[in-house]
Amino acid sequence: MKILVTGGGGFLGSAICAQLAARGHAVRAFNRSAVARTDAVEQRRGDIADRDAVLAAAAGVDAIVHSAGKVGAWGPAQEYHDINVRGTDNVLAACARHGIRKLVFTSSPSAVQRGRDIEGADESLAYPAHFALVYAQTKALAEQRVLAANGADLATVALRPHFIWGPGDPNLLPRVLARARAGRLRLIGKADKRIDIVYVDDAAHAHVRALDKLDIGSPIAGKAYFISQGEPITHARLFAAWLAAAGLPPETRRIPTWLAHALAAALEGAYRTLGLRSEPPLTRFIVEEFSTSHWFDISAARRDLAYAPRVGFEEGMRRLTRHLAAKRG
Repeated sequence: MKILVTGGGGFLGSAICAQLAARGHAVRAFNRSAVARTDAVEQRRGDIADRDAVLAAAAGVDAIVHSAGKVGAWGPAQEYHDINVRGTDNVLAACARHGIRKLVFTSSPSAVQRGRDIEGADESLAYPAHFALVYAQTKALAEQRVLAANGADLATVALRPHFIWGPGDPNLLPRVLARARAGRLRLIGKADKRIDIVYVDDAAHAHVRALDKLDIGSPIAGKAYFISQGEPITHARLFAAWLAAAGLPPETRRIPTWLAHALAAALEGAYRTLGLRSEPPLTRFIVEEFSTSHWFDISAARRDLAYAPRVGFEEGMRRLTRHLAAKRG
């Protein structure tokens, strides 16, 4: 097939492109920023919120993997809506315009999280009535649009990879390491809370498996699936491993959840009052993420997608350690 990967130059998107190209597919990456050209992947530059650019990039392809999106816990609501919702509408418009029959959407478990413990939930978990974070709200809206578009002319599926990590992570890992080096990293709340994680290559593999299984009228069409390594881990263990991979000591200092929430609310209020666009050092979403359990049952993905994690935590950490050592020179 000829496949368009939106966000194909990003952390997850580049891994998806590499795996699809390795399987012999013709791959076109659509990115906001220019990325290094390779023989294996055709590059197109444009903004996912620009309908004309998306329509042009999708011309002549058989399927789309829509992994472009704005992530984070802070920023103008309109930016999240433009990229995550309007961008998804543009991808759906491209499918209709060009008669594209397959769409795999990168969603997020944030679409169903509600600020409290989730332990072993499956895809029957409903969307929350209210969202504490505009990112989560826009991902839920985009997912709903994608699944609603499934029908006689287009097969859609949404994947919800949880806490993607690995070499090249531009999001959480650099922040954790920077705060640890500055002496500002703290653990939050109770020590027994666990979360799902998924190594970036496994998250990409799930997208490839979904594309293999997806077709109009297929059992996975119109459904959402949680994706993880299938082994929940405590925040403390994850951070200790990351810090060790960077040659740093483990963090043992811990603050109560109520205090973290109060600090985050105060910081958010101050940043809004001052009109600061940069992200506060602590937000209420980050507090929720790292003081609650949120792990999910991936039985459906194992059964319907034939998905199985291929990179265990220890192997992933070996790869991350080598990567960080090489960066240090």
